[in-house]
Parts: sequence; structure tokens; C-alpha cells
Amino acid sequence: MNRREREELRVRGIFGRRAALLGLAQVGLVGFLGHRLHKLQVEEGERYATLAEENRLSARLLAPPRGRVLDREGRVVAGNQLNWRALLVAEQTTDTAATLETFSRIVPLTEQERARIERELRRRRRFVPVVVREFLAWEEMARIELNAPDLPGISVDVGTTRIYPEGEHLAHMVGYVAPPSERDMDGDPLLELPGVRVGRAGIERHHDRLLRGRAGTVQLEVNAVGRVIRELDRREGVQGQDVQISIDAELQKSIRGKIEEGTSVVLMDARNGEVLAMATQPSFDPNVFNSGVTAAQWREWTANRATPLINKATNGLYAPGSTFKMVVALAALEARVAQPGDRVHCPGHMDLGDSRFHCWHRPGHGGVDMRQAIKVSCDVYFYEMAKRIGIDRIAAMARRFGLGVPLDIELPGTRPGLVPTREWRQAQGKPWALGDTVVHGIGQGFYQLTPLSLATMTARLATGRAVQPHLTRAVGGRPVRGIRPDDWPSLGIPESQLRLVRDAMWAVVNEAGGTARAAALPAAIGAQMAGKTGTTQVRRVSREQRERGFRVDQMPREWRPHALFVAFAPHDNPVFAVSVVVEHGTSGSGAAAPLAREVLAEAFQRLRPGQGGLGPRIAEAGRT
Repeated sequence: MNRREREELRVRGIFGRRAALLGLAQVGLVGFLGHRLHKLQVEEGERYATLAEENRLSARLLAPPRGRVLDREGRVVAGNQLNWRALLVAEQTTDTAATLETFSRIVPLTEQERARIERELRRRRRFVPVVVREFLAWEEMARIELNAPDLPGISVDVGTTRIYPEGEHLAHMVGYVAPPSERDMDGDPLLELPGVRVGRAGIERHHDRLLRGRAGTVQLEVNAVGRVIRELDRREGVQGQDVQISIDAELQKSIRGKIEEGTSVVLMDARNGEVLAMATQPSFDPNVFNSGVTAAQWREWTANRATPLINKATNGLYAPGSTFKMVVALAALEARVAQPGDRVHCPGHMDLGDSRFHCWHRPGHGGVDMRQAIKVSCDVYFYEMAKRIGIDRIAAMARRFGLGVPLDIELPGTRPGLVPTREWRQAQGKPWALGDTVVHGIGQGFYQLTPLSLATMTARLATGRAVQPHLTRAVGGRPVRGIRPDDWPSLGIPESQLRLVRDAMWAVVNEAGGTARAAALPAAIGAQMAGKTGTTQVRRVSREQRERGFRVDQMPREWRPHALFVAFAPHDNPVFAVSVVVEHGTSGSGAAAPLAREVLAEAFQRLRPGQGGLGPRIAEAGRT
């Protein structure tokens, strides 16, 4: 074999080996591809088919309608209305800033709106829609749809928004809703949906979870860029439960029409603690919170010295004045330091050491027993009772009547007030003096009580039961516990002692010489009320002023005393209990008692106790 043949043989060998290697590689590649195809199409075919289907389909949660709030007659006081809005889904656009810029040229956005949108985009996951603009007009929706190709991620959607038909009249009880904040996120996916609101105050806040409902779902077919092609399936959510409250909306509006700024009225069903009306002036319109409170509106509210955002019936604190004297009388009877017929001489003042404590009636009342002392509101009698009882036993009796303790009402933030004790004063590093006890015997001093607590005290006096004020009558059409008088336990005070105090309160209004004689109910009502006046100083009167014979009505209004009145009716079978506080009203008999007379007269006419009214009628659950 010559050299040339050897070279050809070597080249042919190299080529053969390379062809064999290439063939093996091809066989291996084909085998690998076959294996992968078998794995993808046979072994994992179902999984990838599911993934492909999921890319084609988009499942979204649907916010359910929020439950309604109804008054005792079934009138809607918090409901829902349709709300057309523009939504942005961040994952459906590559540049959210550019999309928002384009949108703002079509529907102008304020700087505050832009800031809110950007904040929500950062906080929420990219597939969760964010509300860009609510309450769209038809013209705005048309412009958005016309420019849809230039607005990736933007869609027009219809939801619901909260509406309060009675506006400011029930704002402090019903409350309002607002978008959820970070601290509201409790794992409920419903709170991440656009347009969802949570309760921020009142019944809306207390019953928020019941009112929310359960989310529904919608299945959509989308294209490669996420644009919705059609709706495939929809399962509506479960509407939140309706909550019926004890307030009568028409009575509430009527009472608010009678009162001026700085006045609070609480009307309760004395038998079971239901709050029938809770009127204060001023108030606010909760509908403003739906579209967002402007900075100017917020400044106006917070700068107003009359504090419209604060419910003074539950958060206003006042000394009770002479409306507290019934509690002192009952404490004296329980402590056995006095008998009903024991008389105390009133010369118009009491001297204690170097201090002189005056009676409101400067000439004095002469000798008075317990009934007379309540009827004419003799201060000296109750100075003497307080000396005998001691502040701690007075405080213990006050707490039994719902004073200075938390009340179980569905209004978050309600203040319990303050009934002082010796221990409380000593905790401040100061001693409790006998003179402190004396002034607390007439409801002055450190007491801080709310109009609601005074109404509760009156209801307990009238019935002898430990009723708690409450607003909820039914949830989802089912009555709640507490609407029957028997649901409430006895105070454990002898009926004879309660009867004595009630009779004295009847004399305040219906006997000659009573401090509220002019406030007796009209004869046409067919019932009489029992009550007690109160006047509390907001500024100390000096001895020099007393000697000069100063006149309260000539003082600046902000220095004048507060006027108070508490009452129940009918006196012989109590149904209603009422408390009235008129800031700087000068006198309980002149300002508060006549207003209570009007309130009770209208309550009898509207609610018709004994004629089928004030019964257990419960509104049926319904749809928005």
C-alpha cells in the first residue's frame, strides 16, 4: 500500500468516526426531544393545559354590597348607590406613570388624587385593581372608552358607594365609612378590592364585619395583554347583614330642629335601654367622606370651637348639678344616715370651718325633709347628707346608676366620665377634704358626666333595673338580646326608696313650688312626667359678687352656667327617660326643662306608647 492509499484510508477513518459521532449525537438529540415531548405532552400535559387555561382566564373577586342600616321603623339611614369608576391594574401596563399621565389629560386628576393612587399602587399587589377616579359622569366614561387603546390597564367598572339619606341628623350614631388603611388589613382579601369601605365611627364601625358581607367571584377571558374579551362566569357575593337601630329618624330630625348649638338631648326607652333619639348640635354630613374630605373642609371642622365631629351626648363632659341629688338621697337611705321624714334647717347657707356654702335660694328653705329637698332643690339639705354619707358611699351608689363607668353602647370612643373618690384624689397627690364632700353632695366639684350617662341614670331610677343604653334592635332581621325589659337585672334597691325619689321628682314638675312647675306636660298628652332640674357653674362666683347681687344673665355667655334637666314619663308607668344639657343655658328650669317637655310631648305623639307603638316590630332583611 502506497503512501497515497494510506492517506485516503486515514482520512476515511476520520470521516467515519466523525459521522458516527454525529449520528450518535443526532440519535441522542432525537431521543432527548422525544423524551421531553413525551414528558410535556403525556406526563405533564394536564398541568400545562391548566396553566394555559389560567393564562386565558382571569378570576377576580367581587365586592358585595354593604349591609344597610335601618331605623326602628325600617327607614334606610345608611344604604348603597351605584358608583361608576375608573380602575387601574398595574400588571396590565408596562408604565403606570405614562398611563396615569394620559388618563389625566382625558379626566383631570388633582395632585392629591395622584398621590393617593401612587400610594395604593405601592401598597397593593400588581394584579389588584386600584381606583383612579370615582363617581364618573357619562361624558367622562365615554372619553375613557374612546381612548381605551391609549390607556393600557385602565377599565371602567361599576360598584357601590355609601349614602346617608338623613345626612347630619344621624351622623354621630350611624357613623361613616372610609377606605381601609394599613392597620385595617386583617387578612380579609375583601379589603384589597377597589372601592371597599370600612366603618370608621358609630354603628358602621361597631358592626363593620357584619355589614361587610362575603366577596363574590367573576371569571373573565382575557387576551395576551390582559384585555378582557368576555365574562365567562359570575357568582355574586353575599350582601352584608342589615342592622336595625332603635333610633326613630323622624323624631331625631324633629328634635334637632328644636335645639341650638351646644345642646344635647338623649331620649331612651326606660324599660329596656333602647336609645330613641340622640340629638346634638352641631353635627356633620357623613356623605362627605364618600368622595374624600378636602383639606379645607377638615380645617373648617377642626377649627370650629363647637366641635361638630364630636358627639357631645356621649363625649361631652359636664358636672350633673342638682340632677345628681336623687343619687345622694338614695345613698343616704342605704347608709341609714337619714330617714325620709328627717328635717334639715336651711337658712340659705352652711358654714364649715372658715368656708360658707350657699344654697341657691338665698333666703333659705327653712326646715325640709327628703321629698321637699328634692322638690325645691335645697342645697343645704344635700350638703348635710353628703357630710353624713361620705364621698366613697356616694360614688358607689352613682356607679350603680351608670355614672362614671363604661356604658355598653355601640358607639366606639364613648367616654365613661368621672365620679371621684377619696382614692382617686389621693392618687393625684392631694388630700380629700370634708369641703370637697360637701360640694359633691349637690353635683358640683370634680364630677364629669355625659348626657347619655344622665339619661341612663334616669332610666334606672324610673324602672329599678340596670338597663344599659343600646342602639341595635336587630341584625339580619333577628332581634338582639336586650329589647325586653326582663333582659335587665334589678338594681337591688328597695322599691320603697325608689318610690320616694320618684314621687319627689313628680313634685318637682307637678306641685306648686317645684323647680320645674312650668314644664308640666300638656293635659292632652294624658300623662305626667317626673323630673329634676340642674344648674352647674362653669365659673366660680366670689363672695364680693354675691354681696353685690350679680345677675347671671348679664355675664358673657361663655361664663354662664350650664342648664340640665332629667325626666321620665309617664310617672306612674315609665316608658321614656330623657336628659337635656344646654351649654351656658343659665338655668335648668328656664332652658332645659321646657325643651324636655317638648321632646317628651312629641315622643308620646309619634311613638304612641300603649297604643301599639314602641313594640317589638323588627324590619325584615332586604337587598340594597
